Amino acid sequence: AGDGDCGHTHARAARAIQEWLRAGPPPAAPALLLSALADLLLEKMGGSSGVLYGLFLTAAARPLRDGGADLPTWADAMDAGIEAMQRYGGAAPGDRTMLDSLCAAAQALHALRSPGADLLAVLAAAVQSAEAAAEATRHMEAGAGRASYISSAQLLQPDPGAVAVAAVLRATLEGLRS
Repeated sequence: AGDGDCGHTHARAARAIQEWLRAGPPPAAPALLLSALADLLLEKMGGSSGVLYGLFLTAAARPLRDGGADLPTWADAMDAGIEAMQRYGGAAPGDRTMLDSLCAAAQALHALRSPGADLLAVLAAAVQSAEAAAEATRHMEAGAGRASYISSAQLLQPDPGAVAVAAVLRATLEGLRS
Protein backbone atom coordinates (compact mmCIF):
# COMPACT_ATOMS: atom_id res chain seq x y z
CA ALA A 1 0.00 0.00 0.00
CA GLY A 2 2.95 2.27 -0.64
CA ASP A 3 6.59 1.55 -1.25
CA GLY A 4 6.65 -1.47 1.06
CA ASP A 5 8.76 0.01 3.82
CA CYS A 6 6.20 0.18 6.64
CA GLY A 7 6.94 -3.29 7.99
CA HIS A 8 10.68 -2.77 7.72
CA THR A 9 10.59 0.54 9.57
CA HIS A 10 8.42 -0.86 12.35
CA ALA A 11 10.67 -3.90 12.71
CA ARG A 12 13.69 -1.59 12.88
CA ALA A 13 11.92 0.42 15.60
CA ALA A 14 11.07 -2.72 17.58
CA ARG A 15 14.69 -3.93 17.45
CA ALA A 16 15.94 -0.49 18.53
CA ILE A 17 13.53 -0.43 21.48
CA GLN A 18 14.56 -3.95 22.52
CA GLU A 19 18.25 -2.97 22.44
CA TRP A 20 17.49 0.23 24.36
CA LEU A 21 15.65 -1.73 27.07
CA ARG A 22 18.50 -4.27 27.34
CA ALA A 23 20.93 -1.39 27.95
CA GLY A 24 19.14 -0.35 31.12
CA PRO A 25 15.79 0.58 32.59
CA PRO A 26 13.79 3.23 30.74
CA PRO A 27 12.96 6.52 32.44
CA ALA A 28 10.25 6.10 35.06
CA ALA A 29 8.64 9.49 34.49
CA PRO A 30 6.09 9.19 31.65
CA ALA A 31 7.10 12.47 29.97
CA LEU A 32 10.76 11.46 29.99
CA LEU A 33 9.89 8.00 28.69
CA LEU A 34 7.92 9.40 25.75
CA SER A 35 10.64 11.94 24.99
CA ALA A 36 13.33 9.25 25.04
CA LEU A 37 11.22 7.03 22.77
CA ALA A 38 10.71 9.97 20.40
CA ASP A 39 14.45 10.52 20.16
CA LEU A 40 15.09 6.82 19.66
CA LEU A 41 12.51 6.48 16.89
CA LEU A 42 13.66 9.64 15.14
CA GLU A 43 17.20 8.29 15.13
CA LYS A 44 16.64 4.57 14.48
CA MET A 45 13.26 3.95 12.84
CA GLY A 46 13.67 5.85 9.62
CA GLY A 47 11.05 6.61 7.01
CA SER A 48 8.15 8.96 7.37
CA SER A 49 6.75 6.74 10.13
CA GLY A 50 9.79 7.44 12.31
CA VAL A 51 9.33 11.17 11.89
CA LEU A 52 5.61 10.99 12.57
CA TYR A 53 6.00 8.82 15.67
CA GLY A 54 8.75 11.18 16.86
CA LEU A 55 6.44 14.17 16.42
CA PHE A 56 3.59 12.34 18.12
CA LEU A 57 5.64 11.27 21.16
CA THR A 58 7.35 14.64 21.57
CA ALA A 59 4.01 16.44 21.59
CA ALA A 60 2.39 13.80 23.82
CA ALA A 61 5.14 14.24 26.41
CA ARG A 62 4.28 17.91 26.98
CA PRO A 63 0.95 17.49 28.80
CA LEU A 64 2.47 14.72 30.93
CA ARG A 65 5.35 16.99 31.92
CA ASP A 66 3.08 19.96 32.61
CA GLY A 67 0.07 18.25 34.16
CA GLY A 68 1.33 15.08 35.77
CA ALA A 69 0.43 11.59 34.63
CA ASP A 70 -3.13 11.07 35.84
CA LEU A 71 -5.56 9.33 33.48
CA PRO A 72 -7.17 12.49 32.03
CA THR A 73 -3.72 13.82 31.19
CA TRP A 74 -3.00 10.66 29.16
CA ALA A 75 -6.06 11.48 27.04
CA ASP A 76 -4.70 15.02 26.65
CA ALA A 77 -1.32 13.57 25.65
CA MET A 78 -2.92 11.45 22.92
CA ASP A 79 -4.76 14.49 21.58
CA ALA A 80 -1.58 16.59 21.62
CA GLY A 81 0.33 13.91 19.72
CA ILE A 82 -2.38 13.61 17.08
CA GLU A 83 -2.59 17.37 16.67
CA ALA A 84 1.17 17.55 16.04
CA MET A 85 1.02 14.74 13.48
CA GLN A 86 -1.82 16.47 11.65
CA ARG A 87 -0.12 19.88 11.73
CA TYR A 88 3.25 18.69 10.45
CA GLY A 89 2.22 15.63 8.43
CA GLY A 90 -0.75 17.16 6.64
CA ALA A 91 -3.01 14.11 6.89
CA ALA A 92 -6.42 13.92 8.54
CA PRO A 93 -8.74 11.12 9.62
CA GLY A 94 -10.22 9.51 6.52
CA ASP A 95 -7.02 9.89 4.48
CA ARG A 96 -6.16 6.19 4.89
CA THR A 97 -3.18 6.66 7.21
CA MET A 98 -2.07 5.79 10.72
CA LEU A 99 -4.17 8.74 11.88
CA ASP A 100 -7.33 6.75 11.24
CA SER A 101 -6.37 4.27 13.97
CA LEU A 102 -4.90 6.91 16.27
CA CYS A 103 -7.96 9.15 16.09
CA ALA A 104 -10.33 6.24 16.71
CA ALA A 105 -8.28 5.22 19.75
CA ALA A 106 -8.15 8.81 20.99
CA GLN A 107 -11.94 9.07 20.88
CA ALA A 108 -12.19 6.01 23.11
CA LEU A 109 -9.44 7.33 25.40
CA HIS A 110 -11.51 10.44 26.10
CA ALA A 111 -13.32 8.20 28.60
CA LEU A 112 -10.18 8.53 30.76
CA ARG A 113 -11.43 12.01 31.60
CA SER A 114 -14.43 10.54 33.46
CA PRO A 115 -14.13 10.18 37.24
CA GLY A 116 -13.39 6.60 38.21
CA ALA A 117 -12.33 5.56 34.71
CA ASP A 118 -10.88 2.04 34.52
CA LEU A 119 -7.61 2.29 32.57
CA LEU A 120 -7.58 -1.26 31.23
CA ALA A 121 -11.24 -1.19 30.18
CA VAL A 122 -10.81 2.16 28.43
CA LEU A 123 -7.60 1.03 26.75
CA ALA A 124 -9.29 -2.19 25.61
CA ALA A 125 -12.04 -0.13 24.00
CA ALA A 126 -9.40 2.10 22.39
CA VAL A 127 -7.62 -0.94 20.95
CA GLN A 128 -10.87 -2.29 19.52
CA SER A 129 -11.63 1.11 17.99
CA ALA A 130 -8.14 1.34 16.49
CA GLU A 131 -8.37 -2.17 15.04
CA ALA A 132 -11.79 -1.46 13.50
CA ALA A 133 -10.52 1.83 12.07
CA ALA A 134 -7.48 0.10 10.61
CA GLU A 135 -9.71 -2.46 8.91
CA ALA A 136 -11.96 0.32 7.62
CA THR A 137 -9.01 1.85 5.75
CA ARG A 138 -9.25 -1.10 3.36
CA HIS A 139 -12.16 0.66 1.65
CA MET A 140 -10.83 4.23 1.79
CA GLU A 141 -9.35 6.36 -0.94
CA ALA A 142 -5.81 7.35 0.07
CA GLY A 143 -5.65 11.09 0.58
CA ALA A 144 -2.17 11.24 2.08
CA GLY A 145 0.88 9.11 2.68
CA ARG A 146 2.65 6.75 0.33
CA ALA A 147 -0.56 5.00 -0.67
CA SER A 148 -1.85 8.23 -2.22
CA TYR A 149 0.61 7.68 -5.07
CA ILE A 150 -0.97 4.33 -5.97
CA SER A 151 -4.18 3.64 -7.84
CA SER A 152 -7.00 2.86 -5.43
CA ALA A 153 -7.75 -0.24 -7.52
CA GLN A 154 -4.43 -1.67 -6.26
CA LEU A 155 -5.09 -0.88 -2.60
CA LEU A 156 -6.73 -4.09 -1.48
CA GLN A 157 -5.37 -4.31 2.07
CA PRO A 158 -5.87 -2.05 5.09
CA ASP A 159 -3.37 0.77 5.44
CA PRO A 160 -0.20 -0.71 6.96
CA GLY A 161 0.45 2.33 9.16
CA ALA A 162 -3.05 2.11 10.61
CA VAL A 163 -2.60 -1.62 11.21
CA ALA A 164 0.76 -0.96 12.89
CA VAL A 165 -0.75 1.63 15.24
CA ALA A 166 -3.46 -0.83 16.25
CA ALA A 167 -0.81 -3.50 16.85
CA VAL A 168 1.27 -1.14 19.03
CA LEU A 169 -1.82 -0.27 21.07
CA ARG A 170 -2.73 -3.98 21.40
CA ALA A 171 0.81 -4.74 22.62
CA THR A 172 0.60 -1.88 25.11
CA LEU A 173 -2.66 -3.24 26.48
CA GLU A 174 -1.26 -6.78 26.74
CA GLY A 175 1.86 -5.44 28.47
CA LEU A 176 -0.22 -3.56 31.02
CA ARG A 177 -2.40 -6.61 31.63
CA SER A 178 0.64 -8.78 32.38
